[in-house]
Amino acid sequence: MNAREVHVSAPRQRVVMAALLLNANRVISVDRIAEYVWDGAPPPSAAATVRTYVMRLRQALGEHASARILTRAPGYLLELGEHESDLGQFTAHRRRAAELAERGDLEGSSAELSKSLALWREEPLADIPSRTLRDVEGRYLQELRLQTMELRFDAELALLRHAELVPELWRLVRKYPLREALVGKLMLAMFRSGRQSEALGLYQRTRVLLVEQLGAEPSSDLCEVQQHILSAHDRPRTPAAATPPPTAPVLVAAPTTSWKGPGRPSPAQLPSVPPLLPAHAGPLARLERFLSASAASAGTVATAVVTGRGGVGKSALALHAAHALRDRSMDGQLYADLGGGSRPLSSPAVLLRFLADLGVPRCEIPTEESERESLYRSLTSGRRLLVVLDNAHSTAQIRPLIPGSGGSRLLITSRRRLADLEGAHTLLLSPLDEAGALELLGSIVGPARVGAEPRAARTVLTLCAGLPLAIRIAGTRLLERPHWSIGDFARRLTQAPHLLDELRTGDLGVRPGLDADLDGLRRTGSTGVDPAEVFIALGAAGTGHTSSGRAAMLLGCSEAKAEEALDALVEAHLLHPPRAGRYRLDALLQAYAGERAQAAGVPQHGHPLVRAV
Repeated sequence: MNAREVHVSAPRQRVVMAALLLNANRVISVDRIAEYVWDGAPPPSAAATVRTYVMRLRQALGEHASARILTRAPGYLLELGEHESDLGQFTAHRRRAAELAERGDLEGSSAELSKSLALWREEPLADIPSRTLRDVEGRYLQELRLQTMELRFDAELALLRHAELVPELWRLVRKYPLREALVGKLMLAMFRSGRQSEALGLYQRTRVLLVEQLGAEPSSDLCEVQQHILSAHDRPRTPAAATPPPTAPVLVAAPTTSWKGPGRPSPAQLPSVPPLLPAHAGPLARLERFLSASAASAGTVATAVVTGRGGVGKSALALHAAHALRDRSMDGQLYADLGGGSRPLSSPAVLLRFLADLGVPRCEIPTEESERESLYRSLTSGRRLLVVLDNAHSTAQIRPLIPGSGGSRLLITSRRRLADLEGAHTLLLSPLDEAGALELLGSIVGPARVGAEPRAARTVLTLCAGLPLAIRIAGTRLLERPHWSIGDFARRLTQAPHLLDELRTGDLGVRPGLDADLDGLRRTGSTGVDPAEVFIALGAAGTGHTSSGRAAMLLGCSEAKAEEALDALVEAHLLHPPRAGRYRLDALLQAYAGERAQAAGVPQHGHPLVRAV
């Protein structure tokens, strides 16, 4: 949504322009603009660079338009009339629709909602090169559009125009098959059009889809629609046979007026997940038991952290638990991917999106971070929400996102243990054992194929180190190449100069997760030993074992300092914890350490630590 055909060609200036437009008539701070421009990782010179971008933007817009961009501490404000942008007009039509609905004018309300939807052309912010901006603002706009469509459908159903709605609802349900609100409206429209069997068939198909993809039964609202159809509480009607109701309660709770009242939105943001690994049934049961237990003590929130190395299945396990608990989180589910350590999403950016998802108009969301946190806690206090924070990097990133006390649950996944998060229940998810790994590989390529080459299959799985991600990639490659035997693939992996190049398919790969682990490695102090140097030394050695004593001897430091560096590698999942005093690298970690040694220009056996391992 852009103001009057203004074209800005420079990519980062487009990000700045989009941020100003989406916050029209409100001050947006330089820091927040920088978060959008550099996707959560602004350089030290970000503030000065943003000022330069704004100056160039003013020059590109011309004298009249540039005067609308005002400098206001702590950033900038774009003055824009309500009818000067598509978003402004969209909001105005929605507000008018809510006013008409409150007066009982469903015809006028539906017309206003149609006008607001006619302003949409394509996916918003598609040409804006900012993942953070698209995630925060684009998702908000898409959800706002869907909510507006649902409000119009409610008005049209109240006006008994059910037959005309069926084709449009069918198209949307095909696009969003798990959006139960749309499914329920289509079922009702079909039933009222005399298509009861089709409506019930749609319910059954939706239920199967929910169970297969999410492991959850339909919501109580959708079940209620089915029961009404079965009991004929909502018999087929035509406009000539009934009088429209004088009011439309479903439209009164429009997001522009309802976020402070009882009609607040109930977000349902959980992504779909692949089928549960049988080996993870036990951890899932433990996680569900904890989150289903009695409420936390006064003033606290029941919090669970699923931790483990990258690719072990933390996100999938957490989402399975979240879907299983959906009926217990009656007020909705909030979800955010926090980006991990490589590109962490800032807490203020997530709060902005969460508050919008909870129904707060963007013009009423505070600019100050502390005020934003207070509003979030107030809105979530006393409600039964489930908040899922995926791929968290640190406790500092999480604290502002903890909901208010009173029945909510917080579920976190992180590669770090987050031991400083008080009161959290931690579940460490380990790699699959041999039986679990064989079962997963067999589920992908077929048990017969694995059974025919058990030794080769075990070789492949050893190189995958029990990581479900690596096993899925290996299985996918075998599935795509039926002419390969598992033995062929095993030889290919063992002989590959770069093992991680072979464990890659499509947009999936093992290497990006390891890169993130190394980039986020906790460094020691100036007088300590750099754990990254130790990791590279292990790669140069081409070995899978070392000890703190041997490392200390050749690094010329105390054993305590050497142990501190090795423990930092353990904490980052780049080294297995010691057994009998010896630290271990599995096949994937050995291959990755060798790559990093080669990239650093350290020849094999050329580091002084090599002879100590």
